[in-house]
Amino acid sequence: MVRVVGIDHLVVRVGNFEKSKAFYGPLFEFLGFEVLGDYADMIGWSNGKTRFWIARAEPRARRYRAGDVGFHHYAFELRSRADVDALQAYLQQAGARIVDPADEYYDDYYAVFFLDPDGMKLEGMKWGERQAKAKRRKAARRRAKS
Repeated sequence: MVRVVGIDHLVVRVGNFEKSKAFYGPLFEFLGFEVLGDYADMIGWSNGKTRFWIARAEPRARRYRAGDVGFHHYAFELRSRADVDALQAYLQQAGARIVDPADEYYDDYYAVFFLDPDGMKLEGMKWGERQAKAKRRKAARRRAKS
């Protein structure tokens, strides 16, 4: 049986390539990514596990509209809730549009949602941090009793 072992990369077409490059470049630097390839109509970044590319849209392409068939949002899993807060602070300083501020949106799911220059929704998130801490505390209590 064939098995997918991961997602190699995502390519997002953008309306204004230079404006998007100026948005994503510093964002990915902040997130620990490095430029993977930089071409006339496409640039990509990687952190060794995840690859994210933007590409110039066709000149007559219609603008991105939230709610259309296709891309809903892309989530970057971060190490901790503190990293989610740090991302939000970076986004505020960079003047990015935050549509849902850092908060717990589901049980033990902490995230911030923001838009790129075309209005595509991105997310920085951390799930399971409280549950993992509770498991570590429980294991430590068991070890202390033995």
